[in-house]
Amino acid sequence: MASEISPKAEISSKAKIGDNCKIFPFVYIEDDVEIGDGCILFPFVSIMNGTRMGARNKVHQGSVIGALPQDFEFRGEKSECIIGDGNVIRENVVINRATHSGGQTVIGNENVLMEGAHISHDTKVGNRCVFGYGTKIAGDCEIEDGVIFSSSVIENAKTRVGRGSMIQAGTTFSKDVPPYIICTKHAEYGGVNMQVARAHGVDEKMLKHIANAYRLVFHGKTALFDAVNQIEEQVPDGPFIRHIIEFLRSSTTGIITKI
Repeated sequence: MASEISPKAEISSKAKIGDNCKIFPFVYIEDDVEIGDGCILFPFVSIMNGTRMGARNKVHQGSVIGALPQDFEFRGEKSECIIGDGNVIRENVVINRATHSGGQTVIGNENVLMEGAHISHDTKVGNRCVFGYGTKIAGDCEIEDGVIFSSSVIENAKTRVGRGSMIQAGTTFSKDVPPYIICTKHAEYGGVNMQVARAHGVDEKMLKHIANAYRLVFHGKTALFDAVNQIEEQVPDGPFIRHIIEFLRSSTTGIITKI
């Protein structure tokens, strides 16, 4: 089905628009843009150069996708902002493209970005994440699948959040948040995120193993390196435990602290 495009939208003739899209008045789309099938762009949305958007995305009023990176190292190089399928991007969201040539900011599939959220340059977001009102993600961050950010969270640059974790409202953090945990507003460990972990297929037995692993990390009196070795020695193996071990071992910023 042909797309429904308002004559009041300003769209470059070089942009590629898929089928069955609906583009409202006063949408602005630059030259080097690709929009997949079935997308809805509400009034006053701006889609900037370097954006590659998949199918069935809804972008609400005032959002800017592929905005120039807010990075002092940016020198006008060509880069990309990759948006997957089925995302809901609410009002006044800003997503920056990458800083350097060949770089990418990536948003996966079926994420929800609530009003005023900001995803900065070169950040990689997985699938089915929720970004609450006014949440700000700095550059070069990595966010795995199923992460929930409550409102007004600030994630500082080059940090990571593991799969299935939740960040409480008003939190500012500068270290990695491991998988399947709750990060409190003081950027401290608040226990295993049981409800989301279950939604990711973690059974009750494995939940106990995950809790034991984090007991060694956050309540032991050893360095992180030694705690990870203890997990390998003391906690039964499984894909969730291996993921936690790999996440902890690959941390370059360190992880949030215990309460």
